[in-house]
Amino acid sequence: MAETDQNEIRARIAKGLVYTETEAAFLAPARREDEIFAYNHTPPGDTGRRRSLLTEIFASVGERTVLQAPFHAAFGSNVHIGDDFFGNVNLTFVDDVEIRIGNDVMIAPSVTLTTTGHPVHPARRADFGRFSEPIVIEDKVWIGSNVVVLPGVRIGYGSVIGAGSVVSRDIPPMSVAVGTPCRVVRPITDADLASRA
Repeated sequence: MAETDQNEIRARIAKGLVYTETEAAFLAPARREDEIFAYNHTPPGDTGRRRSLLTEIFASVGERTVLQAPFHAAFGSNVHIGDDFFGNVNLTFVDDVEIRIGNDVMIAPSVTLTTTGHPVHPARRADFGRFSEPIVIEDKVWIGSNVVVLPGVRIGYGSVIGAGSVVSRDIPPMSVAVGTPCRVVRPITDADLASRA
């Protein structure tokens, strides 16, 4: 594929427009499948090897990162992770475009962060037609078990996403949000300093 064609497809992807598997095939070398497989099969005690693999897999990875195996990623190379990150088992990154995770973020088991969706009409899903929009998770966010974060979402500083939620729109900073679709139920205030929940 000519470089001009690749640039045109990259521009369409960046605008959140539909593109196909065949059109995006030139992006395949950015996938880190072998490295992800190796990470998921590296003993937990081999922290040096695990750290080395994380720096090979992700676009950037901060200090004191804990990522429990197994995890999964479409690419891995489109994920940016800040300092003091904790990701529990079965975290899935559908990172066809960027996922940016800030500092001090905690993610519970079986969470999916998906930058990619598919058109509703079946004719537009031919050749795995899809669209992609970046996800941003700001500093100090906590995401509960079995949450799904959909394309284009930003979760604001300090917010908590309740277990089982489907996050289809932005969540403002310092909010507790739950449900399907996920909605803000209350702000986080200083009163929460004296509370367990």
